[in-house]
Amino acid sequence: MQPRIPIPADRPWRVLGLMSGTSADGVDAVAIEVDPGAFETGHPFRRLLGHLTLPYAEGLRGQVLEAASNRLDPGSLCVLQRRLGDHHALAARQLCDSLGLQPDLASLHGQTVQHHPAQGASLQLADPYVLVEALGCPVVWDLRRRDLAVGGQGAPLVPLPERWLHGPGPWLALNLGGIANLAMWDGKATHAWDTGPGMSLLDLAARQWLDLPFDPDGAHATGTVLAPLLSRWLSHPYFQAPPPKSTGREVFGATWFEAERSLLEALSLPDRLATLAAFTATSIAVEATRTRPWPVGLRALVSGGGARHRRLRAELAERLQLKLEDDLDFPSGAREAVSWALLGAASAMRLPGHLTEVTGASHARVLGSWVWP
Repeated sequence: MQPRIPIPADRPWRVLGLMSGTSADGVDAVAIEVDPGAFETGHPFRRLLGHLTLPYAEGLRGQVLEAASNRLDPGSLCVLQRRLGDHHALAARQLCDSLGLQPDLASLHGQTVQHHPAQGASLQLADPYVLVEALGCPVVWDLRRRDLAVGGQGAPLVPLPERWLHGPGPWLALNLGGIANLAMWDGKATHAWDTGPGMSLLDLAARQWLDLPFDPDGAHATGTVLAPLLSRWLSHPYFQAPPPKSTGREVFGATWFEAERSLLEALSLPDRLATLAAFTATSIAVEATRTRPWPVGLRALVSGGGARHRRLRAELAERLQLKLEDDLDFPSGAREAVSWALLGAASAMRLPGHLTEVTGASHARVLGSWVWP
């Protein structure tokens, strides 16, 4: 198939992927090699060339969280779009300079600040024109809204790249970002959706009670889980709804945290953090039961920032009753950016970048909008 952008056909493509997840802690930039002719066989990924993480300054992260909590006025939201574009461009430029690399294309996720799939809407901020000027290559961005336009959830989109990366399986991939999501390939079908909170509530608690952006390794979550509070949280309507479904900080973010704060503050700090960790773990376990019976030989792979939270990992192991492996194929934080680079390359090849059985979209579509140098 003829690609939509002029890229030499005699070598692998050099593709950048830029991801800023629901943890809102910064940008992960990766450069990968892609074999565009291997999408048909399901093996387009060749190798990782480099990875760089550029954290948000505290002021920028604060604005992102305000936008996600509906506390940013339209003027400030407009300026935030440019500030995020500058930050993504800086991350991309630093990575390319460190590798001596001129990319063929870049795939920009942007920072999600609002996600309302029931209304067919989602908003990811980061100015792609700034990125084009910084890199001098085509940029594809805004990939989620095409899926929403045909009735999908706009998420999760990474299960298709997960199939390209993980191979035949069977496997279950669990990503513990701000919002947790799972994808399972049993050799016949893909099952994937957002399970609920990942690190979003635990990070809010760390900022509130530890004066830290997160609890390193979950060191303070050493208390006892309050079962009645956990049962209350698990009655949330999101856990009663069947897939396809997706969620975000609009549901499990600052508004949720403030509503439950007085109940949490009645507990000791170690108990608060332990109960929040158990909430994430139990909600994942509850949602994962939808994929049972699990096939023989299922590998359970864990990635994302929450993979380093000891209490969360212990609660997960107990409640899932699966042996959990760290996903070590890529550096921490790089996997979703690699997936996004692959989705950008698929768009360049005019190939659909989503699984309709996962998102609920009525038709398969080529995702994203293109900006040219």
